[in-house]
Amino acid sequence: MKYIHLLIWSVVFSFCFVDDIAASDLTDVPERDITRGSQWEGKTVGILGDSMSDPKVRATSVRYYDYLQSLLGIKARQYARNGYKFGELLPLVERMYEEQGDSLDAIFVWCGTNDYNASKPIGTFYTETMRDVNVDGEIVRRKHRSYVMSDSTFCGSINMVLSDLKKKFPKQQIIIFTPIHRGFATFGENNVQPDENYANGEGLYIEDYASALHKAGELWSVPVIDFFSISGLFPNLENQEIYIANKVKDNLHPNEAGHLRLALTALYQLLTLPSSFKE
Repeated sequence: MKYIHLLIWSVVFSFCFVDDIAASDLTDVPERDITRGSQWEGKTVGILGDSMSDPKVRATSVRYYDYLQSLLGIKARQYARNGYKFGELLPLVERMYEEQGDSLDAIFVWCGTNDYNASKPIGTFYTETMRDVNVDGEIVRRKHRSYVMSDSTFCGSINMVLSDLKKKFPKQQIIIFTPIHRGFATFGENNVQPDENYANGEGLYIEDYASALHKAGELWSVPVIDFFSISGLFPNLENQEIYIANKVKDNLHPNEAGHLRLALTALYQLLTLPSSFKE
């Protein structure tokens, strides 16, 4: 395989926003995967999420969106915060709307692993009641669903965020990424996180939250890129340490190689999707 040395940009960080990106790290990227001239080249993408996307987290010097800037030619505008759960993205959506407005072409949403770790109840996306409705001139009684808009559950939080994104960014391509598999991590005496083979306090596993995001994609007509299933990252096997930040303390966050693998996974999924619906 031929490799070229590409300049990967580091992040000039102000709260959760990246404007200009400065050159910092040289990282080997497969030349064959550099895809320029596609529908994504030159497009501006808002990045919403948690520590996996937060440039303040020191698990890696470059992240998947840095690689995608080199691989696809996108421009990343980053809004993410370490430790955030899905419902906590709402203020970031507002900030992104105020600062970026219609300049964005697409939005990537990568969140949910902290909802699992915090034992957030999954809940339901909607409730059902019986209502009268006119069908072909006749009033009949049928089931009717109402979407749950509440931060008390994972599904309710997803509804709130996707509803807000759809209202504020009707022409932008919105794409959800599912969480990746989780390994053990310890960030302090009071922050010890078991690996994914332990259920959380709700008796649920990380894949239950990934499945909820798939359902959200169906209900809200939002594409889902399934990092959980197709990225190949599986930190609970010893030989997978080549992709993780620290085999002793942090098997949760990917390192540079892990983020490159995520970027390459996203790359070929993104090529099957429109980058924007703006004229």
